[in-house]
Amino acid sequence: RMPLVDDTCSMMRQAILAALVASAAAFQTGIMPTTSGMRLRAATASSAPRAARRSLAIAPRMGFDMEALIQASKDERLAHLEKQAMDSIKVAVENNENAVFPNAMIAGDCVITDLCARLGYLKDGQVKIMVVDTFHLFPETMEFLKEIEGHYGFKAEVFQAVGCADKAEYDAKFGADLWKEDVEQYDKVCKVEPFQRGLKTLKTGVMMNGRRRDHGDERAYIDLYENAPIGGGMAKVNPLAYWTFEDCFDYIAKYKIPIHPLHAKGYPSIGDAKDTIPIPEDGSVRFVNYKFEGKKSEWLDYNSERKGRFVGLANKDGSTKTECGIHVAGAEQTFDRDLWVEGSKVAELSKAEAEKLPKGGDDAVVVVYAPWCQFCQALEPAYEDLAKELGDVKVYKYRGDEDREFVEANYNTKSFPTINVVKGGKVTKYESEDRDVKSMKAFIEKQGLKVAA
Repeated sequence: RMPLVDDTCSMMRQAILAALVASAAAFQTGIMPTTSGMRLRAATASSAPRAARRSLAIAPRMGFDMEALIQASKDERLAHLEKQAMDSIKVAVENNENAVFPNAMIAGDCVITDLCARLGYLKDGQVKIMVVDTFHLFPETMEFLKEIEGHYGFKAEVFQAVGCADKAEYDAKFGADLWKEDVEQYDKVCKVEPFQRGLKTLKTGVMMNGRRRDHGDERAYIDLYENAPIGGGMAKVNPLAYWTFEDCFDYIAKYKIPIHPLHAKGYPSIGDAKDTIPIPEDGSVRFVNYKFEGKKSEWLDYNSERKGRFVGLANKDGSTKTECGIHVAGAEQTFDRDLWVEGSKVAELSKAEAEKLPKGGDDAVVVVYAPWCQFCQALEPAYEDLAKELGDVKVYKYRGDEDREFVEANYNTKSFPTINVVKGGKVTKYESEDRDVKSMKAFIEKQGLKVAA
């Protein structure tokens, strides 16, 4: 006859109960499953007297080593993460030309550097190491760069603020206190522009970086791979996306790789010396000789690695600064993309025309811009609409980041974007931060330019 449903359910319940009893017996005898999938040697219900089984239920067998089991679990996790990270680097290198790794020499970046070296990509040049020297780094940072260059056998490509060979030249050109006066402009000059120029110079096909989900904030949901926002294709690879900060130090300790010396002085993350502090500030947590000293959770808790970064800095809107500018929205739309192209109403102004306008040339509106600047990118649609509405008024763009001295002297430019109205040879700067079409158009009319109705 067909088995009744109740009979089948009863049999299933008995089988599940037997499995639970076996698992409980195995735990009581201290024979635990290993993370590599070894079989349980489960004790049967009759393998020990009932009184003995009751005593075992009170306290696990003395031979049970919980610490060893935890370490085995961590070792297996790290092995998986290593393979996943190395596979992602292989995908980047083997499917793209000119893989570039912008390296800040913090803990995660040291891990990626070592992974690239293990794959042989540093010595053969398949991965180029790029470094942005802001002229405000700790002295130890550039010294450490020399150390890892020797250790791994590569030569980094170093980029700085345009036209500046050293800090003295930077101070003379931009001012030593630029970061205090305008932190967003400082980011553009010392970080974003050198970063974008580096990617362009190295003809980057794919970029690797050390961002992780446990950084939190803007990074909480990143994946291993990110598409280019414009044009498609894989633009970025984040080999450590699913790692934790603790995983990074576990890897560092496992392989005894070179790490930044300031980790031993209490710094969980290292950026500019001017706004980076130890955590806690007394330096009581350190990573010395591949071991933690002090309360390591101060460093390893979620979203804690960068607690000592950007200290005392705020964005223009008053919000707490959490990004250096390189990874903010819009700063990486592409590695090399101009603005107002492909049939735009905004015309490109040649150097000869730019020299002529302030000397009495045609009336016009001119934006001085840098294509890598997220504020210029944000202006692009509104300025395009403005050009369409102005009718016969000539609307130009002039790339200022490649001709700074000229635009500073002739087009009132200290930051990007800068919009000017030129009438009768007089160049008048639009000072407002309101860059909508209505506001810009009203200013242009006020300067006496005839605007289409």
